[in-house]
Parts: sequence; structure tokens; C-alpha cells
Amino acid sequence: MKIVFMGTPDFAAHCLQVLLDEGHEVTAVYTQPDKPKGRGGQVQASPVKQRALLRGLPVYQPKRIRAKESVEELKKLPADIFVVAAFGQILSQEILDMPRYGCINVHASLLPKYRGAAPIQWAVINGDAYSGVTIQQMNAGVDTGDILYTREYRLREDETGESLFDALTDLGGEALKEALKLLEQGKLQPVAQDEAKASYAGKLTREMGRLNFNESAVTLERLVRGLNSWPSAYTYINGKQLKIWKAQVLLDTGDVHNRSKDQIDAIADASKEAGNGILAAPGTIIALDHESFTVACGEGALRILEVQLAGKKRMPVRNFLLGNAKIVEEGTKLQ
Repeated sequence: MKIVFMGTPDFAAHCLQVLLDEGHEVTAVYTQPDKPKGRGGQVQASPVKQRALLRGLPVYQPKRIRAKESVEELKKLPADIFVVAAFGQILSQEILDMPRYGCINVHASLLPKYRGAAPIQWAVINGDAYSGVTIQQMNAGVDTGDILYTREYRLREDETGESLFDALTDLGGEALKEALKLLEQGKLQPVAQDEAKASYAGKLTREMGRLNFNESAVTLERLVRGLNSWPSAYTYINGKQLKIWKAQVLLDTGDVHNRSKDQIDAIADASKEAGNGILAAPGTIIALDHESFTVACGEGALRILEVQLAGKKRMPVRNFLLGNAKIVEEGTKLQ
């Protein structure tokens, strides 16, 4: 097949590589304009652009692909189909109608669940048992087109946003490869999405990573995993930001390092029944050992295992405690 490919991040770069490995003729690659990244603000090309240039493919980077000049440019390119994966721009109906097979999109969720920008992370945050990849026939809406092909993935108990991204990147490439084969054979049957089951996965922000210890430990542990590796979950200790990279749910007082209720009750000045089964104010450090520290939550407690203090490296708590024992004490309140 002759294909115009549109995509930007690593997820899309893998899809592009699969197309090339399968022998498809990629006649052009579209990706977002180069952007400054990192503390130094150095301008960097997208992973898709980097992959395309390595293979000598023509690369286009319009700020608005719907603009007249971009549309006219697309009309001149030979293509049986446009393949889109995390491109970051919305295509006009005029563009969608150009190729013989239309435009298909590789989306990292089981549509209609999690339309939008961050389906991978929200699957972890919401505690889903399954995620997957959908190949959809694009229409003018955002991830609302007919479903052509799906592949499921069962989340592990310790799944993070990063590990699920990696898993669905591989699965997305496999799904795209199979879907194109079936499309050429005329064996794909479009299925309309059930609007009653649709949900939207909005963009992630740094602010949503701040832990509110009035929430349950289960909710916060999922947030820690879902926001790993970006934007990451965090709190404040002694006025400094502390990122939380790994945590474990403890559901009741008996879980907390074998301490009695009376012992835990005496840890914090604000010790009073808070409805969390821990008898300490949410956000209070209620236990310490060589490997971790434990924080009371609105329900249950969160055992913290891996952290990163502002300006420092990410590390296991056992290493963190070696240099920060004075600020991590029983009764300390995280903000």
C-alpha cells in the first residue's frame, strides 16, 4: 500500500517502523513542528521525524494541517490510505475523504472508552482491568469513527503509565499490521461506536499529580502508578516537593508495621478518629522502617517505597532516609 503517515511521539514512531518493516510504501510523513524541550529549551525533532529522516522519507510539519496550503500539498501525494497515530491535530473532512481507503487511526484504548489525549494513563488511574488498542476509521469527530479492529491487553497489578505505554506501543504496531492486511483483503467490517459507553480522557497536567491524602490509599496508589513517568505524583515535606514514584496500599491499622492502634494513635498531635481505620490525620507519617515510611490517608494508608526530593535523583526510600532522617519522622505532616 502507498501510505501517508501522520504521527508525533514514540507510540507513533513504532507504528511508522512497522509500516516500513511490512514493506508498505510510505510516500510522506507528517508530524508536529519541532519544539523546545528540557531545562535548556533546546529545539528537538519529534520521534516520528527522527525515524522518518533515518529512512530518507519526506517530512512535512505544518502548524495547521487544515490550512489551505497544507490541503493542497496533501492532494499531490500518492496514497491509498492515510494512517494516523497520536498526530496531535484534527483532520478536516476534506482530508479524510482524499485517499481511497480513507484515514485510519491507531488509538491506545478500547473505544469508545477513553477518547482523547491520555487514554493510557487514565486506564491505570481508574483501576481498569483491561486496556488495548483500537484501529478506527476516522471521521470528523475526536476518536468517534467506526471500529475496524481491536486488540485487548490485561493490566498487571503493578502497571504504571509508562509500562502500559510500552505494552500498547507494541500492541498498536501489531494491530496496525493485521488491520491493514484485512483491509486489503476486504475482510474488515466497520462497527459503529456505542455512544452510551463513551468516555473522554482529558490531557494530563502537573497539578493533578499533587496527592490529596484525604482520598483513599487505593485511589492515591493508582494515581502514583498512572502518572509514572509524567507528570508524576508529588507532595510536600518540610516545604520541599517530594515526588512519589512507588507506593503500596495498606488497608487497615494491622497492616502498618504491626503497630497497635494505641501506638499509632500516639504518633500525631492531631490523632483522632478520622474515619480511615488508621486513627491519624490524613497526610501524617505514622510509621517508619529501613525501607519505607507510611502515610495515613482518608481510607487506609500508603506505604511509600520510592521517592525523589526536588533537585535530587529518584531513589528507594532506604537511600532517601540516609540523608533526610531529620525531616522524615513519625508525626510529620505531608502537605
